[in-house]
Amino acid sequence: MIESTTTPEQACPIAPVVDVVFSRWTTPILWALHEFGRQRFVELERRISTITPKVLTQRLRQLERDGLVVRTYHPEVPPRVEYEISELGRSLAPLFAALSEWSVHLPEVERARAAYDARGGRR
Repeated sequence: MIESTTTPEQACPIAPVVDVVFSRWTTPILWALHEFGRQRFVELERRISTITPKVLTQRLRQLERDGLVVRTYHPEVPPRVEYEISELGRSLAPLFAALSEWSVHLPEVERARAAYDARGGRR
């Protein structure tokens, strides 16, 4: 048997994109920043009420590192930090629009899941 030296990224060139864009909290954060504009941490925390402050901090740092979010520090008393979606982040809008259009199929997914579960899953 010959082993393949093809990496997952070579086999599926969109895998790295999925890793960057579709981690658990990336899409809600980017959506909130795109939809509502520049926001402070506490505003994002209120909009995405199910995220913990620790995870929001981690995701914002990663999104800033990836170039999808811009963090602006204002040295005033008290200090103020704002986050906004970058141009690179905005370039994802067509991708999210296409996914939004595809969401009309979610009822079909739910029906397929129900049918699968009703027959006891895998057999």
